[in-house]
Amino acid sequence: MSIICKSQSELAAMREAGKIVAGTLQALRELIAPGVTTRALDKAAERYIRDCGGTPAFKGYRGFPASICVSVNETVVHGIPGKRTLSKGDIVSIDVGVVYEGYVADAATTEAVGPVDGEASRLMNATSSALAAGIEKAVEGNHLSDVSNAIQMKVEAEGFSVVREYVGHGIGRSMHEDPAIPNFGQPGKGPLLAPGMVLALEPMVNVGTWQTEVQRDGWTVLTKDRKLSAHYEHTVAVTKNGPWVLTAT
Repeated sequence: MSIICKSQSELAAMREAGKIVAGTLQALRELIAPGVTTRALDKAAERYIRDCGGTPAFKGYRGFPASICVSVNETVVHGIPGKRTLSKGDIVSIDVGVVYEGYVADAATTEAVGPVDGEASRLMNATSSALAAGIEKAVEGNHLSDVSNAIQMKVEAEGFSVVREYVGHGIGRSMHEDPAIPNFGQPGKGPLLAPGMVLALEPMVNVGTWQTEVQRDGWTVLTKDRKLSAHYEHTVAVTKNGPWVLTAT
């Protein structure tokens, strides 16, 4: 494992990419409504990213055909935007990656389409809180698995399950760098965190089983039991002064 520590100037560049990611997510929040297609969200995202001088990091990545991932209800991650229309009561996860001046930032959010039931609301709150708990542990001197464990404990305390097959990752000049960052595990394991490390933390949390299935398109990941899933993500730098969320609004 070779974890690349970034300089202050590199972190500043990643922050600029992160600002575009944050702006894209905010623009999409304002568009999400019953009757909107997932393709319309994708087109709006690409337009926003390019208008800001960025490039969609996902488009063409390993053959992915769109600028963002849009994952509705039982779709965990990697949903391909298309003709699907959002309906009242859905939850929709939006994952955005941006390349800006050679550096990548990546973030995701799960949003309600109008009013949602209590279980969906609890799931979103638990997943968002788990991400916050992981970020809190992304400090110099902690082990990587301290982050993973904090996420898992928060999720399971709320009665939900953490996806095992998909994990967070290092990020920088490439979308995926070392280390892989599971959202589960025992504390006190793995490499020590050091200033300059940048982590894409992304809990994926299911109402039912943690197990998943990939669909025939080779991308779309569904919960095995077809129960709801939520996904939140931030790109986080470890610094001498604590975690720096590079994709914060």
